[in-house]
Amino acid sequence: MKLLLPILALPLIGMAAMRDPEVPTANPVQDDEDQAALVQSVASAGIHLDLEHELVAFPVSIEVRDDLLEYLLTMPHGAAHETMFMAGLSATSTEEAIVWAQVLNASLLALGVEPGENAQWVEKEPAPTPEQQREGISPYDVLPPQGDGFYMYAAWKEADELFLYRLEDLIRDLDRQRAMRRHKWVFLGSRMVTQSDGSEAFAAGHEGNLINVSFFPQGNTLLTGALPECLNQTTWLPNAWLLPERGSVIHLILSRERLQELPEDLAQQVPTVQ
Repeated sequence: MKLLLPILALPLIGMAAMRDPEVPTANPVQDDEDQAALVQSVASAGIHLDLEHELVAFPVSIEVRDDLLEYLLTMPHGAAHETMFMAGLSATSTEEAIVWAQVLNASLLALGVEPGENAQWVEKEPAPTPEQQREGISPYDVLPPQGDGFYMYAAWKEADELFLYRLEDLIRDLDRQRAMRRHKWVFLGSRMVTQSDGSEAFAAGHEGNLINVSFFPQGNTLLTGALPECLNQTTWLPNAWLLPERGSVIHLILSRERLQELPEDLAQQVPTVQ
């Protein structure tokens, strides 16, 4: 299984953090030899880890162009009918895709990111009357996710042109009739869940859903959109006029800081689409 090698890098950044969500997960690699070993190891899973520029990049295929989105990034066994991008392209089975999700999480942790808080549903006091609830007034106030995270970009080449977009520019907000507002996507780091047989599984990999656009109370993904309007699950649509065709392979980039341009070595790796 070609994806087993990268999992060897996980002890370098805290395997315990993947077993227990209470363990602090941010653990940037300090030793030069360990850094080089980690970068080389995750590269065999198709993940470009740049510790100097504090970013991670990897190939994704375009999945949904003309339908509503609830997710930004899933794997084939996840909610593929509701996602803009598909990840884990080097995996040949669900088991390998689950390992790939863990390697991606490990790569993000290596950049020192701290898990934030997922959206919270807080009961209103006093609660709306039954009549008010029937009129559509929610019994909850929803607090958006908060905390550390990443700025996200999509990159590809067409002929000799490099296209680099803030991810939000590729998502339409039907309510605002504009592109999604730019913001930092909050890192959740997923969590461990107990399966029916009593064993534990890394939720993001097991479910196949890595980044969500709309809020979900479970907090099982690696990252989440963090705008108040992300509560709405029926307002997000790909900006198809800017995107290549379905099935095209591009790069998704998660950066700790805003980017004006790509590092030269990464720019040379960006896929070319027809």
